[in-house]
Amino acid sequence: MFSFELLAKEGEARAGKLYTAHGLIETPSFVAVGTQATVKAASVDDLLEIGIQVIIANAYHLHLLPGEDLIERMGGLHRFMGWHGPLMTDSGGFQIFSLGVAKEHGVGKIGSIFPEERDRGGHFSSKRGKPLVRIDDDGVEFISHLDGSVHRFTPERVIEIEQKLGADMILVLDECTSPLHDYNYTRTAMERTHRWAIRALEEFKSTSDNAQALFGIVQGGEYRDLREESARFISSQGFDGYAIGGSLGRSKEDMYRVLEWTIPLLPQDKPRHLLGIGQADDILEVVERGVDLFDCVAPTRMARTGTLLTREGERSRIHIVNARFKDDPRPIDEECDCYTCRNYSRAYLRHLFMARELLAISLATIHNLYFVESLMRQIRCAIKEGRFKELREERNIASENS
Repeated sequence: MFSFELLAKEGEARAGKLYTAHGLIETPSFVAVGTQATVKAASVDDLLEIGIQVIIANAYHLHLLPGEDLIERMGGLHRFMGWHGPLMTDSGGFQIFSLGVAKEHGVGKIGSIFPEERDRGGHFSSKRGKPLVRIDDDGVEFISHLDGSVHRFTPERVIEIEQKLGADMILVLDECTSPLHDYNYTRTAMERTHRWAIRALEEFKSTSDNAQALFGIVQGGEYRDLREESARFISSQGFDGYAIGGSLGRSKEDMYRVLEWTIPLLPQDKPRHLLGIGQADDILEVVERGVDLFDCVAPTRMARTGTLLTREGERSRIHIVNARFKDDPRPIDEECDCYTCRNYSRAYLRHLFMARELLAISLATIHNLYFVESLMRQIRCAIKEGRFKELREERNIASENS
C-alpha cells in the first residue's frame, strides 16, 4: 500500500511518486504544517485549491489536546479534521526539545535554529528558562505547557499514540540536539535515538495493520562522522522512509553540508524527509541535494505577520504593512494566480492588516502557501524534463535582480 517510485533524476535532485493509503504524493513536495489538526488560517477547501498534497500534524500537541483516544473515537485524524488526502504525524521530538534544552540554550524555530543567522528570520531569543523535560534511556517525562500535568513518552507509547491518530506516515521518537551541544552529548543523544528507533520499529511491527508507514530519523548534529554513522545505522533497520532531524549546524551552509554527508547513505528506493526546513529560499537548495519531502511553518507564520512571498522585493518577500503599499493597486505578485492575487490589491491587504481584520491572515496564508506550491510544481516539471539546473539559475538571477 505504501511505496515510492522514482521517475527522474537530475544530479541528486529527484522526482517521484509516493503512494499512500489516502492518495498519491508527487515529489518533491512541500508538506503543509497542521500541528493541531489544522493549517492555521486555511480551510481544507483552501488547501485543495492551492494544491497542497500532504499535511503533517503533531503527536505531542494532539496527545495533550484533544487526546488521541478522542480522535480515534471520532474515526481517526483524517475524518476528525476533514482532510482525506495523505497525512503525516511527527512524534513530538522537536516539541520535547523545545521544552527542554531549547529553553536552556535560547534556541527557537525557523531561522533561529541557526545561531549564526538569527537576524535573518525566525524568532531567536536570548532568554533562557527552566526546562520542563527530563530525558532518560527509557523515554521522556515532560510537563504540559497547557496545564502543568506530567506526561511520559517512550518509543512504544508514541507509536501507540500515532497509530490511534491514524496518519499515513508516522515518525519515531527521537532526541533532538541543539547547535550549541558539544560532540560528546550529540553522540550520546544519537545513540539513544538509535536505541529508541529499534524499540519503536519492534512495537510498530507487532501492532501495525499495514495501513501506515514508519519513518526512522537520522541524527548526529553538525558532526560528519556522527551523521554518517546515524545514516548507515537507521538505513539498515528497514524503515519505510527516512527523516533528517536535529541540529543542522549553525548556518544554512552547515545544513547543506549535513545533507551532502547524509543523503548519499540513504536508500535510493525510499523517500527522504527534511524536518522543519522549507523557507522559499531553501527549497531549491535542499531539492538539489536529494530531499523529497520537507515541512516548515515559515510560509504560514510569515503570513500572519504580513510578510508575503514574491518574485521581487528584498530576499523575495515584501512586508505588506509598509507605507509604500498604501495605495498600490497591484496584486501581491503579478505572476501569481492564487485566489488572493486574482481578487485583491496590495492596498487592500495592507488595509486589512492595519485594521487587524482576520481576513488579512487568511488571504496572506493562501498566497504564501500557493507561492510555495507553485514553485514545487515548477521544480517537479523541471526535474522530469532535465532542466532543473536551468530553473535554479533563473530563480537565482530573479532573486539577485529584485
